[in-house]
Amino acid sequence: MDATLEAVKRDGRGKNEANRLRASGRIPAVVYGTRKEKKAPEGVAVAVDPKAVLRILHSDSGANTLINLKLDGAESRVMVKEYQLDPVTHALLHADFYQLAMDKAIVVPVPIHVIGEAKGVKLQGGIVDFVTREIEVECLPTDIPEHIDVDVTELSLHESIRVRDLAQSPKWEPVTDGDSMIV
Repeated sequence: MDATLEAVKRDGRGKNEANRLRASGRIPAVVYGTRKEKKAPEGVAVAVDPKAVLRILHSDSGANTLINLKLDGAESRVMVKEYQLDPVTHALLHADFYQLAMDKAIVVPVPIHVIGEAKGVKLQGGIVDFVTREIEVECLPTDIPEHIDVDVTELSLHESIRVRDLAQSPKWEPVTDGDSMIV
């Protein structure tokens, strides 16, 4: 999924400036560039609309959403790196974005969806134990799956599905250990 987000550069830093920004209906954010010549990426302080960011975070692809960030007339592709929520009100307080190189593979967490009802549950009175709810995969930014489906209909009592048993895709490769138990 793609989304568009408008950002404005901000000058002030610090707690008071961040509180003033939040009172005006925006939140502070930082956009980190790609790593160049073995140097750490420099951050650009920006202000964004928290409602638009929450809409992106609550979408089906969540934090793995590719975002077209419009800043000073230029547009770049970014992803949410980290965000902070207020512990009481769950309001968005701050967000970090990082620019993507569209030709380089990245590692992202992808949720697992269990499909079907296992034979071991229907016929043998067992219980399905959903152990790992997300795995990390390596892929290009445009090939990030929204979720990975795991079919458990043929699963009998005392059987399991591990990461190595997942259907392989030419677009992504699992980074999580192959012996990790999923179901």
